[in-house]
Amino acid sequence: MKKISYHRHRFPPEIIKQAIWLYFRFTMSYRDVEELLAERGIDVSYETVRRWALKFGIDYARRIKKRRPHPHTEWFLDEVFVKIGGKPMYLWRAVDAEG
Repeated sequence: MKKISYHRHRFPPEIIKQAIWLYFRFTMSYRDVEELLAERGIDVSYETVRRWALKFGIDYARRIKKRRPHPHTEWFLDEVFVKIGGKPMYLWRAVDAEG
């Protein structure tokens, strides 16, 4: 996977990464991200945040997905019958090999 280039961008990569992280992690609007950055003394427009999200968002998502651990091939099913409020209930959960 090639390195992400921030060449010809006015803001440092750390600010771009922070803006994109805020937008995708907390499902904020572009204007909300603009306001949060303004509170930290960074003057950036919501349109710039939108362009960053379109340009860098997919690459960031690919990198995060690639580093995420994959589930094991072995799964276990725990199941039990219990009474809750006098009513019989069936509870179950699926767990991979790591628990």
